[in-house]
Amino acid sequence: MAVSADMIITNGRVISMNPDQPHAEAVAIAGGRILAVGSNSEIASYRTTGTRIIDADGGTVTPGINESHIHLFGGSAELDQLSLFSVKGYGAMKAAVLAYAASRPTEPLLMANGCDYTILGDGRSVDRHVLDSILADRPLAVMSPDHHTVWANTIALTKAGLLEGRRLPSGNEIVMCGDGLANGELREHYAFDDVIALSANAGRDMLGLSTGDEPKLVPSAADRAYDRGLLKRGLQHLAAHGITSFQNMDGNRYQLELLSEIQAEGALICRGRVPLHYVSGDIVEQMEKAVQMRAEFSGEWLNSDTVKVFMDGVLDSHTAVMYDDYDDRPGWKGEPRFDQTTFDRICIEADKRGLQIAVHAIGDGAVSSVIDGFAAARRANGARDSRHRIEHIEVVRDGDIGRMAEMKIVASMQPTVPPGQMGLPLEPTLSRIGAKNWARAYAWRAIRDAGIDLIFSTDWPVSPVSPILSMHSAMTRMPWRDDLPDNRQALMEVLDAYTVRGAYAEFAETWKGQVQPGFAADIVVWDNDLANLDPEAILSVAPLYTICAGQVTYSAKGHALFDC
Repeated sequence: MAVSADMIITNGRVISMNPDQPHAEAVAIAGGRILAVGSNSEIASYRTTGTRIIDADGGTVTPGINESHIHLFGGSAELDQLSLFSVKGYGAMKAAVLAYAASRPTEPLLMANGCDYTILGDGRSVDRHVLDSILADRPLAVMSPDHHTVWANTIALTKAGLLEGRRLPSGNEIVMCGDGLANGELREHYAFDDVIALSANAGRDMLGLSTGDEPKLVPSAADRAYDRGLLKRGLQHLAAHGITSFQNMDGNRYQLELLSEIQAEGALICRGRVPLHYVSGDIVEQMEKAVQMRAEFSGEWLNSDTVKVFMDGVLDSHTAVMYDDYDDRPGWKGEPRFDQTTFDRICIEADKRGLQIAVHAIGDGAVSSVIDGFAAARRANGARDSRHRIEHIEVVRDGDIGRMAEMKIVASMQPTVPPGQMGLPLEPTLSRIGAKNWARAYAWRAIRDAGIDLIFSTDWPVSPVSPILSMHSAMTRMPWRDDLPDNRQALMEVLDAYTVRGAYAEFAETWKGQVQPGFAADIVVWDNDLANLDPEAILSVAPLYTICAGQVTYSAKGHALFDC
């Protein structure tokens, strides 16, 4: 045979996501591409003495997971922070913080993440006084699971210059007490960025999310090495969960430069797409910067062709923008990040340059405004295959689902975030949404049935990056009330959202997202037969191998090769 395989995966239950050949037993790989897919005997003919053999041993073989909404830099940094996920009660919180502080005696800012809004129970809220009673003599900050609220102790607020408050842009808030001092609750990035900047890397990991700007001080060689180290650890974390592609939802040139340097070292083990995050500044100037980023970073491994925008915040802090008043806060709908005229102009200028637009919109008011902005761009520039995206869509009006379908807007959603999933409490989120809106919340089934391209992700580090946890959540979610829609997804629907549709969302469906000849050899070998497991048992599944461009980037057997 003229072409031999560099690698063969055999004895697998291949779910290819290729409708022309949905199932197989084995896969041959050569030159980073899939050479052939077929039976064990058919693929054996591609074997030579130099072919590496991977025995799937009856496990499922799928396309590599495409994580379509992630924050790589911040998530990488958080791997070394204290996690308060599932910690409940003041005593447990205090013990965890003090133990972490003792293990980090020189850390300039002690940072914890995953702090639930109800961590203290009994209606008590975290504030600086609570944190001072835990640790008063070192800067301490804890972040909510949704990453839209930070609580800081007094010394951290003082060092950040926030104790007496500050005027902030729309949609951001330093919660104040009657004594004229901040109570420690900081809502949205402009409120807490200066606290995060007290950290060991001066908050560079959060710049792409908070402002989209470049570091004010040019990072030294040591700074860049430190930041590359964070990102490399994060990339290995992704590979260990079967992820071969990630679509970042924050970004600046600095992140692209770091990832490019990692690629030059041979350590870029996941394909990445990094946007320009537009927050403020001259719109045309920023869109031209995005165009330049696209021109410089346009390969299969690293590219930039998207503008990310926030339209609102989150439900639990009343910063998501609702169409009608919050049920538990009459007279308040939330405050949008941009007025409609400004947002329309952002969309028009980005779309005019052929850039994809991805917009964070959680409340139904924000979702409606985003669709209006996309419609304004279409009127101004003409219809095209834009694949503009709305991120999260936690509440949506029925009519807006129809508009999304008509305009071919991609719905980017996270199965792990609905109240009740992943151990998350039902309150306060259900009260924020309001019972009258429950049927329109996290409406995966209505969105899919409308023919909208639906992609799934985790929003890591908001949720654990594991696609298995996300798949389980999507397949097992139960309604909050018997008369509400059943949004559970079937296995093939979840895999579609994580592979084929993920590739489509980044204009890459012609070369990745399926196990078929000619496509990129981005593959996961799972340690069980997914198709024959009860949805509850999906939680026990893990990758045996992650393969990116024909190279093993993770092996449960400890043979990872970080050289692709």
